[in-house]
Amino acid sequence: MFKRKKYKMDMTTILILVIIGLAAGMLGGMVGIGGGIIIVPALVYLLRFSQLDAQGTSLALIMFPVGILGVLQYYKQGHVDFTVVAFIAIGFIIGSLLGSKISLSIPQETVKKCFAVLLLVMAIKMLFFDKNQKVKTPSNTTSTSGN
Repeated sequence: MFKRKKYKMDMTTILILVIIGLAAGMLGGMVGIGGGIIIVPALVYLLRFSQLDAQGTSLALIMFPVGILGVLQYYKQGHVDFTVVAFIAIGFIIGSLLGSKISLSIPQETVKKCFAVLLLVMAIKMLFFDKNQKVKTPSNTTSTSGN
């Protein structure tokens, strides 16, 4: 069948996932971004997800209703943990409400500048400060597979 990878869920991990969701939801509500800009780097840098696991998780969260076939492909390869998706979604829902309220209460030019700064910071980090990082391994994840 499908290979499934499941990350251990301690309270610290759950809190980080909800905070990632809040940040992505707020920025999504404020400037229309979230998955690729916030969630993927946060999962890679904060929780040491592999790039593919982070992309699969983000895709499942953001595009599940409209990108079901893409989500299914990542899931088949073991790169989606729906428990992780659920905790980020909780934060994302609350964050998108807060972010949209903030964005609608400040000048459009300020929102535009915030968006541009965020993109620059992420680009600079990825270009100049990424080093080979240790990603989650079987010693700190539980992996199951079946045929």
